[in-house]
Amino acid sequence: MTAFLADNPLALFALLLGLSMLVPPLIRRLGLPDLVGLLVAGVLIGPHALGWVSPGSEIVRLFADLGVVYLLFIAGLEIDLVEFARIRQRSLRFGLLTFALPLITGLLLGLGFGYSLLSSVLLGSILSSHTPLGYPIVRGYGEVREESVVVAIGGTIFTDIAALVLLALCMGLHRGEASPLELVALPLRVMLFGGLVLVLTRRLGRLLVKRSVNNDSQLFLAVLMALFLAAMGAELAGVEKIVGAFLAGLAVNGVLPEGRVKEQVIFVGAALFIPFFFISLGLLLNLPAFAGTLTGSPFALLLIGGLIASKGLASWWAGRLYAYNRPQVLTLWSLSIPQVAATLAATFVGFRAGLLDETVLNSVLAMMVVTATLGPYLTAVAMPRLGRAKADRLTIAEGGQRALVRRALRVLVPVSNPDTEASLMELARLLTGGDADQSGLLLPLAVVSPRQAEAGGQSLPALASAIAKARGLLQRAEAIAGTWRVPCRALLRVDPDVAGGIALVAVEQASDLVLMGMTPPSGLDRWLFGDLVDATCRQAPCPVVVAHLPRPPAELRRLLVPIKDLTAGAMEQFQLAHRLAMALGGSITLLHLHDPRLSRQERQQLELELGQWQPAGSSAGGSGAAAPVPLEIVLRSQQGVESAIEAASRSHDLVILRSQRRLVAGLPIPASDLTSRLLRHLGTPTLVISDPLH
Repeated sequence: MTAFLADNPLALFALLLGLSMLVPPLIRRLGLPDLVGLLVAGVLIGPHALGWVSPGSEIVRLFADLGVVYLLFIAGLEIDLVEFARIRQRSLRFGLLTFALPLITGLLLGLGFGYSLLSSVLLGSILSSHTPLGYPIVRGYGEVREESVVVAIGGTIFTDIAALVLLALCMGLHRGEASPLELVALPLRVMLFGGLVLVLTRRLGRLLVKRSVNNDSQLFLAVLMALFLAAMGAELAGVEKIVGAFLAGLAVNGVLPEGRVKEQVIFVGAALFIPFFFISLGLLLNLPAFAGTLTGSPFALLLIGGLIASKGLASWWAGRLYAYNRPQVLTLWSLSIPQVAATLAATFVGFRAGLLDETVLNSVLAMMVVTATLGPYLTAVAMPRLGRAKADRLTIAEGGQRALVRRALRVLVPVSNPDTEASLMELARLLTGGDADQSGLLLPLAVVSPRQAEAGGQSLPALASAIAKARGLLQRAEAIAGTWRVPCRALLRVDPDVAGGIALVAVEQASDLVLMGMTPPSGLDRWLFGDLVDATCRQAPCPVVVAHLPRPPAELRRLLVPIKDLTAGAMEQFQLAHRLAMALGGSITLLHLHDPRLSRQERQQLELELGQWQPAGSSAGGSGAAAPVPLEIVLRSQQGVESAIEAASRSHDLVILRSQRRLVAGLPIPASDLTSRLLRHLGTPTLVISDPLH
């Protein structure tokens, strides 16, 4: 088998591809991250087990190099630069703390165990970076704008760049470039090279976007070209290729808009190159030596304990500086613990170069498994506490009620399907009204894509036909709004990117809400697999509500609102339900899925808090004082979330959910997709609200 794989590159590729496809679903059943399963798969086919594949194979080394540069590229690509710029000073201070303290810890640990100064510095730099694996959990709770979250994510930029610069210095010194002049020249080369990558990539990228190059394949290839040219340029500049890959990710991040191309770039890495890297890393793992390191040497335990303690100290220190509460400090700590992307890349490079031995490699892999599990777990613990702390700071009206915004709204309604247009317009009308004698504004929008029109025939006649059809939809929408005497402004836009066109119109019209239809089964499939609705949710500057309405909106009287915690996002769900219930004369069931460990007193306090969300004496559409909307509060344990929501939905007319489907930052680690699973099984009309990501 070994000889066959060595002589048949296609067979080796098929083996790696099969492992990348089959192993992750199996390892998820054990509740472990995908990368753990891929490492185990690499061990099994490696020289220390079945012996099928050698880590020294040229093909394996090629796949490993592709994976490691892609890993760091996506790490830079997925950093939220807008949020980082908002509070960059605090992010930089926290980044300095969470870089310096683990660096000192690793340096002292390496020297204490007899490693050279160079190897010890490299070990410290490995500990100093972090990968915020808990970020998808943060997004699921709607806390992406929480300051402690932004500070932790922004600190990733500083720690990763600083760690990679230290890696470049260590590798340069290891290769014999130890003169005093070189010690000064190498950091200068890194800064010069980094500035060159950022400036050239951004300028050329903006030029590409301004020229409206709408061929996705060309943009995709341009992104890959930027990645590999930067990686190759880094080696020419005398630094490691992963430094260039990370800088290329940051540069592309600043010019590549959210959309299909960015999705494709991340997807290719997460589905192909990065799994190959983890499998190749497993090939290097000597399982008996790994077990011996964990059981017979205190080095691994001290390495893991030192990392967790130093990251915790940095988070506590930052919390004292910024007057953060305990949940915010726990959030900082949980997001800065995981060691995956830059850590694995630097360890891989150092081990190949001979600066790190098997003991360090095995210890770092053990640290990766522990921290990749512990970090997201602590994030899941921190988010409910953070939500409860924020709930206490929500505005309270004079009568002790939560202040719900009931102003008139500007609702943007993209229309494309004549069968669902009337239902969407009626639902939008119900959502526009406020308490005051003001009416909202309906904004029916038809976006025509030249590319989609050309797919059906000759370009100009097909485009003219598509525009005529769109005008017909808009005229019908205006006629529907005219029967209700609701202000309406029809909008027509020609844009090659339909989702981007919707998002831009939402900005131009200062829309408060985007309301879109979802027609199963094809519409549901498109949304679940990331098509028009999903792309709009990522780009729109305001909340997007996706509606599945097999029944007329006027029949939706009993509304079910499942929530996880008392957060601003949960209140937004309730506000949406409250508008509909007041307009329709309906009732609301607030289903709170709480932590099963809550005491009876805590559950009673939760019920009291939720009861205050109902504003007394609210009115619908400016008709004067009216009785409060009938509100039932049901508390259930989070155990069996899906079954609880499905059971409750059978006695209701409409379920209002929040989208919790998020990708982990370019890594093959699954995130919870509760909303998508519910949509497959719920037979009740459904609204899904998605908060803006920027």
